This record gives sequence, structure tokens and C-alpha cells, in this order.
Amino acid sequence: MKDYAEKIAPNVSDTWRADEIYIKFNGNMKYLFAMMDDETRFWIAQEVAETKEKHDARNLLKMSKEVTGKKPMTFITDGLASYHDAYKKEFWTLKKETRTEHVRHIKLRDDIHNNKMEHMNGEIRDREKTMRGLKKTDTTILKGYQLYHNYIRPHEALNGKTPADACGIIIKGQNKWKTITENASKNK
Repeated sequence: MKDYAEKIAPNVSDTWRADEIYIKFNGNMKYLFAMMDDETRFWIAQEVAETKEKHDARNLLKMSKEVTGKKPMTFITDGLASYHDAYKKEFWTLKKETRTEHVRHIKLRDDIHNNKMEHMNGEIRDREKTMRGLKKTDTTILKGYQLYHNYIRPHEALNGKTPADACGIIIKGQNKWKTITENASKNK
């Protein structure tokens, strides 16, 4: 299913958000870095890292460009330096007309905040608590939850649509899990 879903290019907006969440893997705390589209709430990419401060987030940005086929015009993060370092290597250009703006001064009570990303982090945290942590960093649980978030779970903020629906990806049928599984097995 992961391979099948990765072949579908979502029609995302020009504003993306990134954030990290502290998660327990086999008793050890690590960080899950994630990228999400601002408008559709599509979870674009994810990666697990040992540390927060020393992590090279460049791979997250590269994966996001591969999934979407583009780079954003606006990139919103907290003040973590690894995002800015990765931004300079992956999104920044000399040409002003193609340069991505990096907004990294998130405030709780301002016009620019990361509430959308924090909401998704809460979803992930709820899942992790139910499972009492995850066993390994390359677990299929995180990828499966990403599929569930994008293709199955309707979002109130999207008027009951899934992020995939908001991106123009139509999954037909009453049981979307079944349809995705069938489509994935046909396209193997």
C-alpha cells in the first residue's frame, strides 16, 4: 500500500509546515520529523531521527519534493536550526521569483502559529500511547498511520473530506482501506 500511495502525486498548496515530535521506540526516545501541506493537511513525508538539534532535516525536504513534484513557496517551522539549514540547501534560490520564504518565528498568539501541525502531532501521540510506544524506527505503523491520516480519516477542518480528497485524489468505494489495498495489489 505504501508503494502504491507513493506513486500518487497529491495536488498540494504552496505552503507547507514541518514539525517534530518526541516518540518512544523500544524504550528509547527519538524524534519523528513530519511535513504537512497547510491547506489540505496532507501528510507529505516523515522520517525518524536520533536527535533533534543535530538532525539533518534535508532528507525530509527532499522526500517532500519527490512526493509532490515541487517545492513550496512558503515553509513554516518552529525555530529549530536544522530546518533552516535544510531549507537553505533544498528550497532557497538566488532567483527571488522562485525563492521559498521560510517562516520560522512561530508564536502562540500571533497570525503565524503551527496549530495545524501540533494537531497532527496529537493524533500521532494518541496512536503511540495506545500502542505503549513503537518497537522499531522503521515500523510500518507510522507509514500505515500516514496512509490512514491522508486517505481514510475525514477531517472536520476539511468539512468531512480526507486530505487526499482535498488534494483531488479520489478513492472510490464504501471501504477505502479495501479499495486502496485492491489497487495496490493490482499495481504491484
